[in-house]
Amino acid sequence: MEATDIVLIPVIIGLIELLKLYGLPKKLMPIFSLALGIGGGMFYLFPNDWKSGVLSGLIMGLSASGLYSGSKTMVKRKDCEEDGNGK
Repeated sequence: MEATDIVLIPVIIGLIELLKLYGLPKKLMPIFSLALGIGGGMFYLFPNDWKSGVLSGLIMGLSASGLYSGSKTMVKRKDCEEDGNGK
């Protein structure tokens, strides 16, 4: 996996956001993130080595899921601090 392949993580985040607009339940977002990551890893990064594709896809999917929930938490925390209700 090269540094340019990391670009797939924001692509996964964008696709999840798009699915969210079409009514994807919040519970399913991490599962779809993993599925998109594994699909990208197997079919784009390592089409000839499925083990490496799955491993890279898991890393990308988990990263995308963590980035999504982490940024969401940061936005909520910032909003609370501006309102004076933050801890």
